[in-house]
Amino acid sequence: MSIQWYPGHMTSAKKKAEEAMEFNDLVIEVLDARIPGSSTNPMIQSLRQARQRPHLKILNKSDLADPQVTAQWLNYFNQQPKTAAITLSAKDVREVKKILAVCQKLAPHRGTPVKPLRMLIMGVPNVGKSTIINALKNKRIAKVGNEPAVTKMQQRIELNDHMVLTDTPGMMWPKITNELDGIFLAASHSIGINAYDELETALTLYDTIKELYPDILAKHYKITLPFPTDEKFLEHLAGARKFILKKGELDLHKAAVTFLNDYRQGIIGRMSLESPLSRIAMLQKIYDEISPAE
Repeated sequence: MSIQWYPGHMTSAKKKAEEAMEFNDLVIEVLDARIPGSSTNPMIQSLRQARQRPHLKILNKSDLADPQVTAQWLNYFNQQPKTAAITLSAKDVREVKKILAVCQKLAPHRGTPVKPLRMLIMGVPNVGKSTIINALKNKRIAKVGNEPAVTKMQQRIELNDHMVLTDTPGMMWPKITNELDGIFLAASHSIGINAYDELETALTLYDTIKELYPDILAKHYKITLPFPTDEKFLEHLAGARKFILKKGELDLHKAAVTFLNDYRQGIIGRMSLESPLSRIAMLQKIYDEISPAE
């Protein structure tokens, strides 16, 4: 299942972000801590590198992710040049406040009333940028919504007399080449609902969690091993929750949506869908498939 989602406003958003990159000192990229690789936008990387801007990667929603895997991602990102990585939950204002100190270290030549530190915050849709901005400003100035692509325009925000933040709309990239990236982004609610099939996305998510966190999955959904396969899991969930259609059939669509929401809200448990090693292996497999054999 190939998922593609690139609404028209994102073309304009990319162009304006490219222009804004010239007048900002560093880039803050907000990622989903459960899928740091899949939620890394390659366009942001290329724009940042073109201007040679330092880079802060924020692994947001860390309260939903597996802390051991998150530690691996922090180590992985912090080894990259001109890059710092931190983890936080945007719901915790005290954690959000540490962002500014890290940014100051990345651009020590800026940060005075005469030369304010200018920061450009970016990321895929619905990853928590607006919640972070509101916490930094101690004021609701960025619109927050539990759906992708709430922010549609850039906004310049003076945080204090020596720091300025430019907010950008959540951006995807024109073509998602890695199929699993699209599914993980959809499962994590970063893609518009009309761009993917909820049942297929739920089944792939189920297969992933079944492999990575079998004990958590079995305990939460009261599954007797061996695990049910394919749609049998959705049938199990629909039966347990009494999701019944008028004709007496099980409502598999409602079961799929419920499962996706359970994951999104962290109800199943703290989990990460990818690690640095699993992502490297996935990318290598894709490369081997498209490259002719020697």
